[in-house]
Amino acid sequence: MTGAAWPDMKASMGIGRRHFLGLGGAVLGGTQPALGASVNGARLTTEGRAARLALTLEGPMSWELRALAEPPRLVLSLPGVAWQGPARLGSAGPVASAVFDAEAMELRLTLARPALPRRLPGPAGRLVVEISPASTDAFAAAARRDMPIAQGNAPALPLVVIDPGHGGYDPGAIGRRGTEEKRLTLAAAQALRRKLQEGGNCRVAMTRDRDEFVSLADRVAFARTRDAALLISLHADSAPGAKGASVYTLAETASDPLAEALAQRENNADLAGGLSLPSVPLEVQAILLSLMRQETLGDSARFARVAVRELTRTVDVLPKPRREAGFIVLKAPEVPSVLVEMGFLSDPGDEAALRTPEHRALIAASLARAVEAWLGSTQRPTPG
Repeated sequence: MTGAAWPDMKASMGIGRRHFLGLGGAVLGGTQPALGASVNGARLTTEGRAARLALTLEGPMSWELRALAEPPRLVLSLPGVAWQGPARLGSAGPVASAVFDAEAMELRLTLARPALPRRLPGPAGRLVVEISPASTDAFAAAARRDMPIAQGNAPALPLVVIDPGHGGYDPGAIGRRGTEEKRLTLAAAQALRRKLQEGGNCRVAMTRDRDEFVSLADRVAFARTRDAALLISLHADSAPGAKGASVYTLAETASDPLAEALAQRENNADLAGGLSLPSVPLEVQAILLSLMRQETLGDSARFARVAVRELTRTVDVLPKPRREAGFIVLKAPEVPSVLVEMGFLSDPGDEAALRTPEHRALIAASLARAVEAWLGSTQRPTPG
């Protein structure tokens, strides 16, 4: 079956590629845990005669707004959601007070005068509602209907998983000055996380946020079970004569001897790594994996091209900085994945540069720009 047939197959079966791997169904994987939903921030501000309620959301969730009388109020119901915002939002426009009731899982907006809400357009991960003055009759009619004035589903922002290579008893490469790869990758990952969070267009998770060993299989599983939109694995390896940054995507046959050697070195860090799939008919497994990987590899390649472009503008790169190899950590069939070699600790210049926060910040900013551009140009299905 050709790659072009994959969209037709998805449409005819009514499912996307993640469902084949158990994220909502279970053909090639077990049942995955549901993602938690939370409100991570909430603000109530005055906009002219109206009030504007803005919520920052994580995870897909359903919501509905109702008008209730005696006393006049609007109630925003958020079932099953963890509220991380302030319990009280103060007053604004026609809203006299806004208080979150954790037991009922609803935000209660007591009105100083009649008002009705309307949802404003906004990016995924944000719910923005304008509450404008209304006539007494209009508010009373809305309250009598005993049905939602507004409701919907708030999709999650896409999740980017950052994978700091090595860790714990596996230091990775060690430079001439004793620089350990595992420490550089963690510091760079933290810098990249900060840049992406500042942008506010995606959620961010790290496969490790301290000095601990994480197997290659667990790194892959971390991204898969969270329905990640993208996995970026950060490294600073060792290779004689190599200098500068480079970006790698998955291929069964390496694009060159250097890429092959790097993949072998990284894969040997965890001999038990790899993707473990449950027993299904081999012909079904082969077809589905082939189709999913074609789509995923295309997304991976598109991000790699953007990442190389951005890195080239700010730091030194290898000749032919876009390469391919069989890295285990890139083998999630449904998660676009790249491995970024930030430089080589075997090169004194690269080692000296990577030891400085300023150079790591340049790399982080370059990759953050690449992520923003890639997310903006890639149409991805909403999880759930």
